Amino acid sequence: MAQADVARPHRGTIALADATVLAVEHFEGAQHYLRLACPSIAARARPGSFVHLKCDTELPMRRPMSVMRVSARDGWLDVLYKAHGHGSGLLATRVVGETLSVMGPIGQPFKLDSYRARPLLIGGGVGIPPMLFLAEHMRANAPTARPLVLMGSEVPFPFTPRPSTLMLAGVPPDVIAAMPLLEDWHIASRLASLAGFPGCYEGYVTDLARQWLSTSGVALDDVEIFSCGPTPMLRAVAALAAEFNLPCQISLEEYMACAVGGCAGCTVKVETANGPAMKRVCVDGPVFEAKTVVFGD
Repeated sequence: MAQADVARPHRGTIALADATVLAVEHFEGAQHYLRLACPSIAARARPGSFVHLKCDTELPMRRPMSVMRVSARDGWLDVLYKAHGHGSGLLATRVVGETLSVMGPIGQPFKLDSYRARPLLIGGGVGIPPMLFLAEHMRANAPTARPLVLMGSEVPFPFTPRPSTLMLAGVPPDVIAAMPLLEDWHIASRLASLAGFPGCYEGYVTDLARQWLSTSGVALDDVEIFSCGPTPMLRAVAALAAEFNLPCQISLEEYMACAVGGCAGCTVKVETANGPAMKRVCVDGPVFEAKTVVFGD
């Protein structure tokens, strides 16, 4: 293998496709959903992958979006995102039948070679979609695993929560709000918010996770954490994993320009066997071992 290929493990794995918009939905809090037909990318995407979308023909810069679900068989992938700038605002105006230029899948996904019996998935805000992708992957590929998905948001969730029918020790009895799709998959979930939404845990999602870890009676040797969300939440997740001595993978969110490792504009400080190093979130990540990430103050 050539040295250049060793240095660039992503080479040959990223496709460029003109994707047809199959479905669009809009939710409160400037949240938007797209289903895109792009078989070449859907076939390769893994939990933790993201795509780089061209939001509008007049806008040269693309925007990175986490993949929420895929169907390799049917050739589609879903993204859920929040419009908070010019580019994502333009993307939110796309309609069914339009074509979008898509690059992907990009990035190092969650390590999927084996799972502990009780995976704990923690998603915050626009970090929720990768957790859904991961939960679906576990459902299909790790039938003995019993994941718990905890989600936090300060804007209304992009789905209508419903009371869970899945019993869950270690959470307050009035915390019953769950994601319907996960309920249909028989995967336990609970929601957290400081916004006072009915049935949700009133507090940070990491506090709910700490309560479950402390009081559920689950064997900690069976637990591993996976998480995606804003940096303050991921810092709290990393601290939680260290507190309970649990393995933890986190998917970082970062602004990107090229998204393929060329510009080095999305670097993060990571501890390696050879000391601290700057790693690119786009191609060295976005998934890292939480204990290696050096969070700034």
